[in-house]
Amino acid sequence: MKALMKMTAVLLLTAVSGWVLAVGQININSADAEALANGLEGVGPAKAEAIVTHRNENGPFESVEALANVKGIGPKVLELNIERITVEGE
Repeated sequence: MKALMKMTAVLLLTAVSGWVLAVGQININSADAEALANGLEGVGPAKAEAIVTHRNENGPFESVEALANVKGIGPKVLELNIERITVEGE
């Protein structure tokens, strides 16, 4: 019985953490610079402004990986944030 309770707790925590991750995604096509700077690891105000400028000048990002086309956003920043960014929805 104790093992079943532990397994249930682990499954519940896994489900909740997955939901939080999905809900907490940042849409790089609609987020403002402040939301980008606050929500993305390795992205401060200057890089966040560069993302918004790139989007305004070149149109929406077609994929999450296209974020690497922004000056200052390299593979490491993309890797750190790949699970928390999206280009779909609002």
